[in-house]
Amino acid sequence: MSTALPRHVIDFANPELAPRATDVNDPALVDTPYRSHSWRHFVAPEKNAVAGIWEAGPHLERCACDYDELCHILEGTVRLTDADGTSRTFGAGDSFVVASGFKGTWENLTTVRKVYFILGG
Repeated sequence: MSTALPRHVIDFANPELAPRATDVNDPALVDTPYRSHSWRHFVAPEKNAVAGIWEAGPHLERCACDYDELCHILEGTVRLTDADGTSRTFGAGDSFVVASGFKGTWENLTTVRKVYFILGG
């Protein structure tokens, strides 16, 4: 059985891809700094598109999204709350889109690992 991939097909299980660590410590975004790790499996700057896997521990971040993001939670629990105070919690196996224009908070209640696809921004 061949392990080769068809042309233009990207396997997110690529063990050779090193994670990018990002320290988020901007007081306008977070009250408590945190570090995230992301594995960018697909980047298409000409389309303003990026996809991969993202992981971070518990934290709360203020958001004002100017992009669309499809999320599929692999592990953990996250709560999104909009500017009006309406919130929804998502856990492992859940998929959702955070559409451009969302203003509110993203709160990792536990360590969260997600697959993401971002378009725009």
